[in-house]
Amino acid sequence: MKSSLRAGVSGLDMTMRITLGVLALASGVYTYLGVRDLLDGSAVITFFAALIYSTAVSIAIYAFWSVLMRFLPHVRDIASRVYLGLAMVLGCVMIVAMSSWLNAAALAGSAAIEQHLAVTLQGYTRNLDEANNRALAAQSLLPDIQLASTRFARLADAERTGALTGSAGSGTIVQLLSQMASQLDDLGREVTASTERTRTLYAEGSASIARMREQVSGTGDIKTRSDAFGVEALKLVGTIASLQQTSMGPAVKRAAADLATGFIAPAADGRTAEIAGRQSEVVTSVERAVAAQASALSQAADRTLESGEVQPQRFQPLSTAEAVLRYAGDFLPSWAGAISIDLLPAVLVLILCVVEAAIRREEEPARAETMTAADLINAMRLLREVEGERLGVAVAAHDVALAEAAAVPADANVTALAHARGGKKE
Repeated sequence: MKSSLRAGVSGLDMTMRITLGVLALASGVYTYLGVRDLLDGSAVITFFAALIYSTAVSIAIYAFWSVLMRFLPHVRDIASRVYLGLAMVLGCVMIVAMSSWLNAAALAGSAAIEQHLAVTLQGYTRNLDEANNRALAAQSLLPDIQLASTRFARLADAERTGALTGSAGSGTIVQLLSQMASQLDDLGREVTASTERTRTLYAEGSASIARMREQVSGTGDIKTRSDAFGVEALKLVGTIASLQQTSMGPAVKRAAADLATGFIAPAADGRTAEIAGRQSEVVTSVERAVAAQASALSQAADRTLESGEVQPQRFQPLSTAEAVLRYAGDFLPSWAGAISIDLLPAVLVLILCVVEAAIRREEEPARAETMTAADLINAMRLLREVEGERLGVAVAAHDVALAEAAAVPADANVTALAHARGGKKE
């Protein structure tokens, strides 16, 4: 097993280098695409600045993971492993900070800007509807105004026949009632005229919303569409402001106050004291009626103004990187892919650590307290094989020695013996 693991690690060394190089290159390319949108200036300066940054990122990623692959799997003591682990975590954070978010901007930047435009469009649509509803709320006062005008006009007609004072004609009371009816009629006509103006402005705002929606869902360069969206947003803000000015709620409230505070009771001009007295009583009743009607209109106008003025939001153009950061929760798959490109080598480092640990365990001698029966049987079998090989080597050496001794010629022994004897005689 140990030899197989060693062979596997050696065989995959080139594959890991190539893989690491491809991942670093891919991260550099997407980093270039992401950082290019953040830089301003001439095209040449932007190109070289983005190229240099992305190249530095690719080299840093390749060097960082190469060092960890080379050292971390072979470290044995716990303190060194902890320090290298902390270094790997710190390096991962730095890689995400300098590269991964730019990769995400390159992968999902256009979609993030479209998301920003869509969210902004929803806000403008809501602002337009609120301004239109506020302007139309004053239209609900028109029936009350017309009813009050009709009541005063009828009272004036009745006074012409003497129904109120008992004296027919067009005197002081008729003029007073006709004046109140005329003022209310003028106010009603103003409210009616504002209705047409409100419809026209709302149609203009709806047309701007439609053009903005086309920019959101259209095709083409996202920067061009964003600029066109901003132009329409500016027009829409002006339309919303004009729409709020058409609201008749404040005008009705002011008219109601004028009815109450601007009422001037005319002097009775009856031919007799009795008619003059009845005229004074009717004038007093009319004054109370005008005050009551003014109070009712003022309260109704206040209800239409409770929502307050609409404050349309301001369109803020965003770069692709800013849009990806703001709407990160909507683009989690893109963020996952961008981070995985940079941090996938961490998995390879962990795999190497596991494999090297297994190889070291195979190299360590077995201990008696940790040996199983199978390990003991294998050890005894190996011992017998080693002893058998050793005995075979010894027997073979003995046979070789005997063969060499038997191969020596007899005359050589006799000559040697004669020489030995002759030497003794001399």
